[in-house]
Amino acid sequence: MSLSDKISPAELEVMHILWEHNSPVSSTEIRRRLQTAKGWEKSTILTLVRRLQEKGVLSAEKREVLYYSANLGEQEYTAAQTEEMVNKLYQGSAKNMVAALYQGGRLTEKDIRELKELFRVEGQDE
Repeated sequence: MSLSDKISPAELEVMHILWEHNSPVSSTEIRRRLQTAKGWEKSTILTLVRRLQEKGVLSAEKREVLYYSANLGEQEYTAAQTEEMVNKLYQGSAKNMVAALYQGGRLTEKDIRELKELFRVEGQDE
């Protein structure tokens, strides 16, 4: 089981704050942001932070207050979750996932143009 598999949706809210800052974030700032955005109590937030530390996805540094840093990058997390979803829902086929998004009306014409351009550019490198 990878680090990314262990992060709950509530814990992911903490990680988003750390990823957004891309530098150590004080415990005070984490609490302020989550109390404002989610209405969570201080004890709930501290529990989430403690769990993430126990899981090894963030580390703490003592200054005037604790500062936390992510040990797991957002791109690493997203890639792992995407791979898991493709494997679980689309039998490992990214093509089937894109086809499902297209057939479900989730891709705009702009999305399709951008994907075509991405594939065109990527194909030129070979």
